[in-house]
Amino acid sequence: MIGVAVIGGGAFGQKHLDGLKQIDGVEAKVVMGRREEQIRGIAEQYGVAKYTTDFDDAINTPGVDAVIITSPTQLHAQQAIAAMRAGKHVEIEIPMADSVADAEAICAVQKETGVIAMAGHTRRFNPSHQWVRQKIEKGELTIQQMDVQTYFFRRSNLNAKGEPRSWTDHLLWHHACHTVDLFAYQAQSPIVEMFGVQGPKHPELGIAMDMSIGLKTENGALCTLSLSFNNNGPIGTTFRYICDNGTYLAKYDDLYDGNEVAIDVSQVAVSMNGIELQDREFFAAIREGREPNASVHQALATMKVLGALEDMLEN
Repeated sequence: MIGVAVIGGGAFGQKHLDGLKQIDGVEAKVVMGRREEQIRGIAEQYGVAKYTTDFDDAINTPGVDAVIITSPTQLHAQQAIAAMRAGKHVEIEIPMADSVADAEAICAVQKETGVIAMAGHTRRFNPSHQWVRQKIEKGELTIQQMDVQTYFFRRSNLNAKGEPRSWTDHLLWHHACHTVDLFAYQAQSPIVEMFGVQGPKHPELGIAMDMSIGLKTENGALCTLSLSFNNNGPIGTTFRYICDNGTYLAKYDDLYDGNEVAIDVSQVAVSMNGIELQDREFFAAIREGREPNASVHQALATMKVLGALEDMLEN
């Protein structure tokens, strides 16, 4: 049995708790959050024996072998480093850090400690993207271009469940992170060219609410990414794969062809839940003593692209 501490009681902490309930040989030993009343309610809802508002208490709970970090982005690096130095395997929700320096520090401590350390690049695990990946690996598809729209209506600090939070989300370091990683992963080639422009910054949140990013891989594939917190409509991301042998639209765990006819991806993996599949990879890597898909070292290239884009956008 692998004992788990889930750090963060927000929307994604709960999504991971949902996933853990579906995985044999894994048990949530403790949940940690900053608000005692809220985290107590989550512990009761998911049948977790212990809750706490103290990070050190959580990771040092008896029986905890692994830590899933879903706390505010600004805490990811320090919490991941502390957990690894305590001998715990770590899975860090996207993004693993909000600076290249912090991402490099995480990778250095992973090498130092030898624990399993994985970044939460869920798009690698969504059945829709896995279906495309399998075609690419068989030589049946080559990506020529990806057109991606990431749209939310988020003019205040609300999480994915519409609940208030104290920290600020970020179009570049969080939402663009998904696409930058997935594009290089699916194109099977590193990103060598990039540009970005952004709109005005929100007067209270201090972040750009609209952004446009262009990417090119070494093998010539292109990506155009549009992001907005101003889109008053359905939230989420649509990925359009334009390939040499077909066009496909991926929307989270669902997939459609270029004419928006649904494609059955129910047999791609053991679940239709991308976060559960991501967690399964984390625990499999622990048991097998191997580098996981989306390890922190694999994710470092994405962090460096985001860092370069931030320099362009701000300067």
